[in-house]
Amino acid sequence: MAVSIGECFAQLKAHQQKALIPFLTVGDPDLATTEAALLALDQAGADLIELGIPYSDPLADGPVIQAASTRALKQGTTLADVLSLVERLTPKLKAPLILFSYYNPILSLGVERFLDKIAQAGAKGLVVPDLPLEESDLLVHAAQARGIDVIQLVAPTSPTERIEKIVKQARGFVYLVSVIGVTGVRREVSIALQPLINRLQALTDLPVCVGFGISSPEQAQQVVDWGADGVIVGSAFVRKLAEATPDERMAETTQFCTALRKAINSVD
Repeated sequence: MAVSIGECFAQLKAHQQKALIPFLTVGDPDLATTEAALLALDQAGADLIELGIPYSDPLADGPVIQAASTRALKQGTTLADVLSLVERLTPKLKAPLILFSYYNPILSLGVERFLDKIAQAGAKGLVVPDLPLEESDLLVHAAQARGIDVIQLVAPTSPTERIEKIVKQARGFVYLVSVIGVTGVRREVSIALQPLINRLQALTDLPVCVGFGISSPEQAQQVVDWGADGVIVGSAFVRKLAEATPDERMAETTQFCTALRKAINSVD
């Protein structure tokens, strides 16, 4: 059964390993594929797994994940489906599950009720990309009381004063956004990330994980070589599930996960 996010990173640190965190959109292309992919990723070396709750207006997401949300919603995927999947699979997975949700669905259900439901389902973390830091106190503390870490995002443009406030509010790990803009596959990662990773690590004892735009083993290896404690890979996994034939989806997903796992732990 999955451990907490903190326990997961403690285990990785003890073995001098970095975290691999794939992202999937629940219900894309269908719930059965999401379930199979979760089990495959867990077996292939994913340390934590981020699950996107489909949403009609995903402002932080690029075209690949936006299209995935659209496909999932057309399939009729609901929050209840997401929670059912998490509850069913959590006992079978080693990797803690982190839910990615925009704030409107949380507000619509009610913060406390939403948190009760995801905690009961077995989620260990929550990312809310459109919730301003200044309005996050209620959610962060209510989630912590239920054993859920609210993961805070840091943008590459954030000034030091704001970063200091963000990391004080952060739980689990700090999610460093590698690019200005939305999620998506990029040809290369910016060398400007290295000093930002170092700045963050000087300000917090929490792990620093980099996401948005990492789409190859080479990019993942570069990021951990710069000192990151983990990498988050979303659009590249989502694209593989969308573009591969049904017979090839799990093999391609597993092979890509294995290649990323090998790359990030080959760093001295």
